Amino acid sequence: MTANSAEEDTGQDLERDRGEDQSQDQRVRRRAAALGAARTLHRSPLHLSLTERFSAIAAAAPEVVGADDPTDVYGDGVVATLEEEVAGLLGKEAAAFFPTGTMAQQVALRCWAGRTGNATVALHPLAHPELHEGGALPTVSGLRTVHPTHDPRLPTVDEVRDHGEPFGTLMLELPLRDAGFVLPTWEELTEVVAAARERDAVVHFDGARLWECTTHFGRPLAEIAGLADSVYVSFYKSLEGLSGAVLAGPRTLVDEARVWRHRYGGQLFQQFPTAVSALLGLKHALPRLPEYVAHARVVAEALREGLAAAGVPWSRVHPERPHTHQFQVWLPYATDVLDEAALGQAEETKTMLFGRWFSDGPPGLSVTEVTVGDAGLDWTADDVKEAVAEFVRRLPG
Repeated sequence: MTANSAEEDTGQDLERDRGEDQSQDQRVRRRAAALGAARTLHRSPLHLSLTERFSAIAAAAPEVVGADDPTDVYGDGVVATLEEEVAGLLGKEAAAFFPTGTMAQQVALRCWAGRTGNATVALHPLAHPELHEGGALPTVSGLRTVHPTHDPRLPTVDEVRDHGEPFGTLMLELPLRDAGFVLPTWEELTEVVAAARERDAVVHFDGARLWECTTHFGRPLAEIAGLADSVYVSFYKSLEGLSGAVLAGPRTLVDEARVWRHRYGGQLFQQFPTAVSALLGLKHALPRLPEYVAHARVVAEALREGLAAAGVPWSRVHPERPHTHQFQVWLPYATDVLDEAALGQAEETKTMLFGRWFSDGPPGLSVTEVTVGDAGLDWTADDVKEAVAEFVRRLPG
């Protein structure tokens, strides 16, 4: 999937765009529309220029680091500070910083395979390693994957308990992004974890977006992460950092992961800009995520009502009540038609409701992702419905 309502394809994840046909002219037009929009549900820091982004981080840096602190060298200094803070937030013994989540999870799963003696990983076919990493788990790490379910949701306790072959690690992506940022209930999650342990498997959480799960589960981060043996979290998605990830878990696992991080080429000489931006995200963005989740539910309901009132022949907001501050919208039109309507609305009215659309389902249906952030908090339900009516007006009858 691509970015979201305000970010189009320059947003949080670019995996889908690598395989999509989009000209440079289209990219330029999309970015200009996003920059020129006076109203949007979420404004991406990627729309800032290089100078603006560097200046913003430098200006805010004294909030999280000392003015005379030295820069890092191979993971000490501010990088070590970040690792310690995240380990505390997640209730884990230790944490290791990685340049990418892809590397962090490959290392984690490889380490667990060695410890369990089983190189098979059970995960969802829509999970990030299966869709967006070019077959890295078997190709680079020698791991094999199996799928307890193919339904667009996390696996159930019965599917994990009754899976037909052994696996050493159960990996759960929370939320499952490509299924619509969906989560199980807290009870379902605890039962699935227990079922995996009954099978002598360890549990790893792909928590790229774990930060925004606390509202849905009604639990603090440490309690959620405490269900898993290890967890990875990202800094550039919901926390709007430059990049980077952390793998957290038992100290012995993290120590081994550091060795593999070096082998995988992830022991970078200096990473202080990334680490500072991550600490700023933890300070400023993390506390606001529950507010974004709550308002995403207002926006989702207004979108559903607005599309019905505008006479769209069929539409779906999924989940109907978002589990996080991100969700999907499905419409029965070609992607180019919806893209043109969204861009035209942004260019002419300076209101950007939807970003880029994709044909991910049955023929004739297209999907986009919606993210509600700080810029969307002042949108009332009526504002959303008005924007929907203007968008639908641009669609063919």
